[in-house]
Amino acid sequence: MNIIIFFIILLVLVIVHEFGHFFSAKKFGIRVDEFGFGFPPKLFGVKKGETEYTFNLLPIGGFVKIFGENPDEESINGPDKDRSFVNKPKWQQAIVLFAGVFANFLLAWVLFSVSFMSGVPTSVGNNYESSFVKDAHLVLVSIMADSPAERAGLKPGDKIVSIEIVDKTVKPALLTIPEINPETMKSFVTSHDGLEMEFVYLRGKSAEVNTARVIPARNPESETYSIGVAMDQIGIVKLPILKAFWEGLKLDWSMTKGTAVGLFTLIKDGLKGQGDLSSVTGPVGMVGIVGDASQFGFTYLLSFAALISINLAIINLIPFPALDGGRLLFLLIEKIKGSRLNPKFANGANLIGFSILIIFMLFITYHDIVKLF
Repeated sequence: MNIIIFFIILLVLVIVHEFGHFFSAKKFGIRVDEFGFGFPPKLFGVKKGETEYTFNLLPIGGFVKIFGENPDEESINGPDKDRSFVNKPKWQQAIVLFAGVFANFLLAWVLFSVSFMSGVPTSVGNNYESSFVKDAHLVLVSIMADSPAERAGLKPGDKIVSIEIVDKTVKPALLTIPEINPETMKSFVTSHDGLEMEFVYLRGKSAEVNTARVIPARNPESETYSIGVAMDQIGIVKLPILKAFWEGLKLDWSMTKGTAVGLFTLIKDGLKGQGDLSSVTGPVGMVGIVGDASQFGFTYLLSFAALISINLAIINLIPFPALDGGRLLFLLIEKIKGSRLNPKFANGANLIGFSILIIFMLFITYHDIVKLF
């Protein structure tokens, strides 16, 4: 089921990207020969006007064949040359190339906005009006390895309902926390000198009630007690339509900046020989992440799809041959030098770039598979 969900998400994201190219090309009068759903081999096609809409066997995205995008003699000097991509003004070519990326940013905005309208889990500290926040709980965000919390069976995502001291000889005023939040929990744990505590928590979509007994450990450096968790007060934020679209736009911009900085850092470290691929995930790893997101509900899945859409947009903007960013770079070079690049060079560079990308994707997929074992 996770694989099916992943392929559906990937198909939608890539089709939206390609539709951006398709729509803008049509608007500028550029001939579009084919709009493919999935990748060949071809199953069947339907021709409407000059464009054939094909349905293909491999459901891993889609493609658009734009006349003249990979220039040859026919597209440059043939009878339909006026409708060729390569013969259009540079600004029109740039818009067509950028339109796919823009479509992905736009889709991410819509998905984030729908998440906010449906109700999305978020930190209470994000300054949303209290009337928009429902069902706030103290949630464990991460668990340190070999910590008291991990040994007791607590996991990220657990919602803490109550905490009390197991030893009833402690005076009653200190047995429980009247109002649980990150500050009161931290104070409660650190002020009881390693006394055993019973945590009541909810886990998963079914909100199953569980208990765990934890003995806080003393940190020799700070001389305080802790159970080894990071936590946050998280509630369900459900916004009206206009506010949802505004918050969705802000989140889209914030995630875009964060993703761009992260990708730039990864590439920079890679060029220095200090790259770490442990944080890079390919198709196999994404299937597992999709499964985790789907378990937490529909809004998690929407937000995750939005993040993938942003990543797809930013990766396509990298100035590398075969990517939209590489083609935009070639356009810039042509604009500066005042003449067209040799078509054989441009097509050859894009072919080599595409081959390198396929090899890299296969390597990442192998890396994903190794991490499973």
